[in-house]
Amino acid sequence: MAQKDLHELLLSLRVWEPGVTRLRPFDPETAPPTPLALFTSWFAEAVAAGQPEPHTMSLATVDEEGRPDVRIVMLHGADADGWAFASHATSRKGRALSARPHAALAFYWPALGRQVRLRGPVVAAPSEESQADLHARSTGALAAALTGRQSEDLSSVDELRQASEAAWERARKNPDEPSPTWTLYRLRPETVEFFQGDAERRHVRLEYRSTGFGWSRSLLWP
Repeated sequence: MAQKDLHELLLSLRVWEPGVTRLRPFDPETAPPTPLALFTSWFAEAVAAGQPEPHTMSLATVDEEGRPDVRIVMLHGADADGWAFASHATSRKGRALSARPHAALAFYWPALGRQVRLRGPVVAAPSEESQADLHARSTGALAAALTGRQSEDLSSVDELRQASEAAWERARKNPDEPSPTWTLYRLRPETVEFFQGDAERRHVRLEYRSTGFGWSRSLLWP
């Protein structure tokens, strides 16, 4: 595709098409005192609205040299201890979190014109908890974890196929087999922003900020 064609294609696109996106009014004065309560409500509404894969999120990290990176990961849970996701400690994201244990998360639910953004420190769960989280998931999740070598150079697709087939066999034979480097991480947010899109571009942005004694709330200009 030529650059001109890409530019024209971009100009032809719109966000929040009627019949696809259902923008809802959001009165920040009625928001609960904690971001977890609002996140839980919004997440349930995204699921009810038919948002595909509402549990996926962007995870942004910074490596030891200060270079940013971002990727899509899956939410494993959210509670008073933080928003949880998992990866190998030896992966690129795992190494970055070891060097600089702070990160940002972003959810985007276009079915409702909503975003949720979080920033804060990240802590690794104990090995026992990480393995329990892994083994509560599907055989495919365990097979992927047992395949290992995440983010390392791969010589060929065939090498991946062979390693994956062996890992699937191990996962089926021993569903409790550990994956020693598999780690459950929790982001403990210092700020959580809720963004509700508006057809007139008067988007509502409500940010919760941790004070050490609870949460304060502030509106942000869109």
